[in-house]
Amino acid sequence: MRGLEGETEYDIESDKEHKGCRNLYAARPLPALLLVILTRSTSSSRTRLGAPGRGSSSKPSSRFATKRPRHLPTICCDTCRLAATAALLRPVAHSNTIRARNASACAVFARRVQRSSAARSLGARDATHWSVRSMAEAVGMKPTTIHRIWRAFSLQPHRTETFKLSRDPLFVEKVRDIVGLYLNPPDKAVVLCADEKAQIQALNRTQPLLPLRPGQPERRTHDYQRHGTTNLFAALDFKAGTVIGECHRRHRAVEFRKFLDTIDANVPAQLAVHLIIDNYGTHKTALIRNWLAKRPRFHVHFTPTSASWINLVERWFATLTNKQIRHGSFRSTQDLEATIKGYLQINNHSPKPFVWTKTADQIFDSLARFCQRTSGTQH
Repeated sequence: MRGLEGETEYDIESDKEHKGCRNLYAARPLPALLLVILTRSTSSSRTRLGAPGRGSSSKPSSRFATKRPRHLPTICCDTCRLAATAALLRPVAHSNTIRARNASACAVFARRVQRSSAARSLGARDATHWSVRSMAEAVGMKPTTIHRIWRAFSLQPHRTETFKLSRDPLFVEKVRDIVGLYLNPPDKAVVLCADEKAQIQALNRTQPLLPLRPGQPERRTHDYQRHGTTNLFAALDFKAGTVIGECHRRHRAVEFRKFLDTIDANVPAQLAVHLIIDNYGTHKTALIRNWLAKRPRFHVHFTPTSASWINLVERWFATLTNKQIRHGSFRSTQDLEATIKGYLQINNHSPKPFVWTKTADQIFDSLARFCQRTSGTQH
């Protein structure tokens, strides 16, 4: 029998001592996802998934103590682990490193990997991701076994999340600047996080809402009537938790300058103003630059591009949406604006400021770990 690359002849009958792979011979084909788990989770020979390796404590890890996957094959040696990695990731000619006594086991294991790849392509053809039942059907295992493996390694193929990495060349400097304002705000100054929540729709359902009942959530019609939009300009006082806000029908530099006039009138003249805003075009027009040049007490801090998460007013916008807008029904833009102004009064009557806890170095470390995990995805 030939090896993985067909370069060296091996004799199966001469392999009498390689007994650790017997479970591998009889086991059913595994998909590439499970094989990657097996190859990466074993660090020494004759190590079973979820069990301690040679030289370690006899007590298993608490993570797998009660949820250890059962009926999984044993990878008995580094040679089989090398064969699995080579067959899954890329074809590697390593016939010189395979000893003769391990040749037959690795050849059988390589054939299992190839069969599992074919089963994987057939099993996931009807969907873009695996399900418990589709993977169980592809590998010939029970769905409960697949489910235990997924739970043990926190695998959830059906879930997706969004992310966006900033490409701002001054990302580090801007993050340190803004986080420094949050953790060590300057004396005799106020830190304002300002932004616009644009195009808020005044939606009214076509039929009255059905109220909440025991065992039944609130129900509404799927269709709605749109009665126009409004734009909310808001500035969150980081230390006090109060919000300066006003609504405008349009979203231009002219409306933003009017909002700056409102901020200037509401902040005491003896205090400096540190304004945190994003890189929207209306914030950098000649009209706004001239207005800021005439008022030296205003200091502007721009957030990095694609990094709105660092502006705390965005968190306040999310609270406004959850409490007032998402479950609301508005018959006109005046009704919507009245609701927003009412919430502003409630918020300023009993403000609850947000607390920033992470330092700039902790943010960079978190981003570095994320980039290391995704370094092979061509980002």
